[in-house]
Amino acid sequence: MTQNPGKPVSPADLRALDIYEFAESGRQAAGALRVSQMPRMLAEVPAEAPERDTVFTWQGEGSTQPELQDDGTDAPQPYLRLAVHGSMWLMCQRCLQPYSQHLDVDATYRIVATEEEADEYPLDDDEVEVIVGSRQFNLVDLIEEELLLSLPLVPKHNVCPEVHESLLPAGGEGEAAEGGEQEAEQDVVKPNPFAVLEKLKSSGPDGKKH
Repeated sequence: MTQNPGKPVSPADLRALDIYEFAESGRQAAGALRVSQMPRMLAEVPAEAPERDTVFTWQGEGSTQPELQDDGTDAPQPYLRLAVHGSMWLMCQRCLQPYSQHLDVDATYRIVATEEEADEYPLDDDEVEVIVGSRQFNLVDLIEEELLLSLPLVPKHNVCPEVHESLLPAGGEGEAAEGGEQEAEQDVVKPNPFAVLEKLKSSGPDGKKH
């Protein structure tokens, strides 16, 4: 873990971070979190995954930016930028096999003091989110929340390794072959009407052959 400038951020600090001091002093920090440290993320990993406890790297940077106040003056306001990168195993909903999904988070937050202030904050800037700050801020929870939001709605391979070719976008030939097989099966099952007619012709009124 690296940090510059300011005092070091220990792993324990990640769950009780003075986010105001972090922003006001323009501190930077970076580190790694395992999926096992994020229970809601771990719950998304299938039991059949080759590796359940993968690692995500993160970087955080605090800053302040001047903003116009109600009294007409500019005052510095706290901001946090967070980037998270890594991969985890999910269950493909198309072939029901585990696959590795890469996730990227790059978000900027305006730090406010209360939930009421967060609700009233204008949402004109889509690039900035709003979070309620604290002197005991849980950065791990924020990282986990952002990773959960970045999960795909329908997890799936780009191309499933075990799906029949007839289900793939370029599976026209497979569909044709499958259709031919179905037609062949129908030919076997259905009796030949001409054969039935010949059988009737060779039989007398009593149904016996003559």
